[in-house]
Amino acid sequence: MLLFKYGEEILVIDAGLMFPEDYMLGIDIAIPDFSYLLRHKDQVRAVVLTHGHEDHIGALPFLLRELSVPVYGSRFTLELLREKLKEHQLLGQTDLRLIAPKETLELGSFTIEFIRVAHSIPDGMGLAIQTPLGTFIHSGDFKIDQTGGVTDLNTLAGYGARGVLALLSDSTNVEREGYTVPEKRIGESLDQIMRKCEGRVMVAVFASNIYRIQQVVDSAVRYGRRVAFNGKSMITNCRIARELGYLHVPPGREITLGEMAQTPDSQVAVITTGSQAEPMSSLTRIARDDHRQIKIKKGDTVILSSRFIPGNERAITGMIDNLYRFGAEV
Repeated sequence: MLLFKYGEEILVIDAGLMFPEDYMLGIDIAIPDFSYLLRHKDQVRAVVLTHGHEDHIGALPFLLRELSVPVYGSRFTLELLREKLKEHQLLGQTDLRLIAPKETLELGSFTIEFIRVAHSIPDGMGLAIQTPLGTFIHSGDFKIDQTGGVTDLNTLAGYGARGVLALLSDSTNVEREGYTVPEKRIGESLDQIMRKCEGRVMVAVFASNIYRIQQVVDSAVRYGRRVAFNGKSMITNCRIARELGYLHVPPGREITLGEMAQTPDSQVAVITTGSQAEPMSSLTRIARDDHRQIKIKKGDTVILSSRFIPGNERAITGMIDNLYRFGAEV
């Protein structure tokens, strides 16, 4: 969560949560300390969202219980937030306002232009925040990728030419030399692997990475497979993406987990959560033989479609070991 304050006006950007470290026993989630905001409720003009990842919207239900202000975000971001607010029975009392790239929003002393950025989730946006002191560029989470909705470098360059007071930039992987691997190339690798598989294929993907999920669906359909979605967040996010037109599954190419037993193994592709071996994720439970509907057997292929996030290596390698023990190729 990031706050901008000018005079007696406060702008809130994102409000995310974090999951606890292994040593944080008894703690389910970690959220920001809202005490300053709650002491200055009358100064808060709005909450502005850059995108819909948990570490950017996950704490909003807890904040919006105490604070009644408009929340601005893109289509996919607001739909994900709506699901969270429904769970917390807060949807009816929350003022959600849709915003699109290139739109400008005036909030007291702040004038905000929304800038399209590419990310691993649809509808990511950066912000150009104009204040009486100067212009701030808040990049949001972004990558430079010419696949899909590309980052609006022209608008960013325009602000750079005019001059900015400060750049607040995502720095993930800043220590790595080179360029971001394009999503299209990852899709080509997935396609090559799936083409060779004879048994069931299970692909672990972040549930918010709709573009990658679409590539898995396309490969599965290309090789005569039917797709099953596994995991609560996967099912919810894919439903929202399909309603918004961001994800397309051809008619007759989707099956439920219950229908897998009646489908030949060579025609099954499962798209599942759990690429980072999160403790209660679907793939982790499958690897522990603790999933009610999916049991690993010899001939299965499991594909982890993302890099190990630092800190998760031990859990992921343990999960991979278990998958091998049950006969899968990983």
